Amino acid sequence: MSLSLISAGSILTCPDLRLRHPPSYLSISSSRSFSLSSSSHRKITLPIKVTARGAMETAAETIPGGVPNNTMKLLFVEMGVGYDQHGQDVTSAAMKACKNAISSNSIPAFRRGSIPGVSFGEMKLQIKLGVPRSLHHQLDLEKVKSIFPYGKIVNVEVVDGGLICSSGVLVEEMGDKNEDCYIVNVAVYVGY
Repeated sequence: MSLSLISAGSILTCPDLRLRHPPSYLSISSSRSFSLSSSSHRKITLPIKVTARGAMETAAETIPGGVPNNTMKLLFVEMGVGYDQHGQDVTSAAMKACKNAISSNSIPAFRRGSIPGVSFGEMKLQIKLGVPRSLHHQLDLEKVKSIFPYGKIVNVEVVDGGLICSSGVLVEEMGDKNEDCYIVNVAVYVGY
């Protein structure tokens, strides 16, 4: 993850944290570092990268390495959530999230030639998955990508996100090893 602070036309980024609105306990110094302190007055100081942006730039642009990126013209974003309540399979949760994101949409524009000069074969997808950090290594991205029936997948990004919580019950007959329920979020960027 990365910290993103938007203030007076600048975006400040730092690896390992992400904030939309800087809390009152965040201080930024001219040495391009920031400090976080808590009520116990512990302070963490990390380096940041400062990137100035104009007021007219679109919100679709993200920090380098994120999605969507400039390899496609963005048309819309589909969002979904998926759960694996029994069996502790994060890939299953990610596949359900992707199905959830795309299952309520139809995209006739690509097949019907509604976008001048763009054919069905030029549809591009970028996928951003929010997965609990401790489960990243268990994620089978090839299975996740198999959910999408068409469109060229140009980028898949896995970030810290989602949730591990208790399902409230261990059901051995359903493959449970414990009571953990895995939740994954996804944003699917569609363009050409």
